Amino acid sequence: MLKRWRQTVTFMDIVVWAIGGLIGVAIVYGTIQTLRAGEYSAEQWINLTIDGLKLGGIYALIALGYTVVYGILRMINFAHSEVFMSGPFTAVFLAMYLDKIDFYNAHPIISLFLVTLLSAAVSVAVALLLERVAYRRLRYAPRLVPLITAIGASFFLQYTFRGFYGNDIETYPNLDALKGIWTIGGIDIPRTDLVVIIAGFLMMLLLYGIVQLTKTGKAMRAVSEDKDVAALMGIDVDRIIVFTFGLGGASAGVAGVLYALLYSNVHFYMGFIPGLKAFTAAVLGGIGNVVGAWLGGTLLGVIETLGPSLFLSGLGIPAADQLKDGIAFTILVLILIFRPTGLLGERLSRTKA
Repeated sequence: MLKRWRQTVTFMDIVVWAIGGLIGVAIVYGTIQTLRAGEYSAEQWINLTIDGLKLGGIYALIALGYTVVYGILRMINFAHSEVFMSGPFTAVFLAMYLDKIDFYNAHPIISLFLVTLLSAAVSVAVALLLERVAYRRLRYAPRLVPLITAIGASFFLQYTFRGFYGNDIETYPNLDALKGIWTIGGIDIPRTDLVVIIAGFLMMLLLYGIVQLTKTGKAMRAVSEDKDVAALMGIDVDRIIVFTFGLGGASAGVAGVLYALLYSNVHFYMGFIPGLKAFTAAVLGGIGNVVGAWLGGTLLGVIETLGPSLFLSGLGIPAADQLKDGIAFTILVLILIFRPTGLLGERLSRTKA
């Protein structure tokens, strides 16, 4: 038994596990020291958690696009970050026009609906164009070929939208209806934050219901299991793949508007970092798993906002908040080391209703 273990475990495996273990020990030690110091009040921890939930909901919606495409085609669509960018970067001009004619704040619900609808429509259109032009002919190519194509498509879309709308950062008008706070259970929550959290959660429920409870969702799971057998059973594989890209695009478009509600500014490069974080969330939850996308996104958002204060403050690291991106990608590395399949580790075809 020991001899077999020595044959299967290399020296580099031991080094990697040791590094992962040291990182884990540092996290635990920093957390204990932070909690002992008592530098943060309960209200501050609650506010940080709320910030994490709103950010995690956005990551989860973007991650869904990575997850469903991987579940169907076994490829990582790295151009999905630009699908996320295209919707809100286009819809901002509608929002600015509605604000100019004094419609935006006079009818906030209708305005937000129109802006979200345009954002989702543009993201869906971009996702469908990607599938038709860039990926369809590469379905049976070696995996490295569509990966390189996706990276190239990402750069192409970035600079295409830069050519359309310019280099300048555009700003969404403020919605007066979302100013102020709501108090729930004695906790003060900014209205924008609560709307983003609820909207993100409801959108994830809707998308999960489509995948798990509809006839098209059943066809998606069948195509994910085996395209050839699904085609023999009468399923239009091309139509299902197109629907999958459209579903991911719609999710990204809605996420883009929620992101704009939080941060206001949009630009041609805005999708890069959220896209990487969403990919991390998809891997964290289990790439190809719809529930995993939601779980991974939520956990990543909470860890990213709580992490600098909880893990790093106790270690005496200055400017800990500036290391939140490092925490996110450290989590990715640890997951890949100790559980490469993610927390749930199930593919789309094997996700239970």
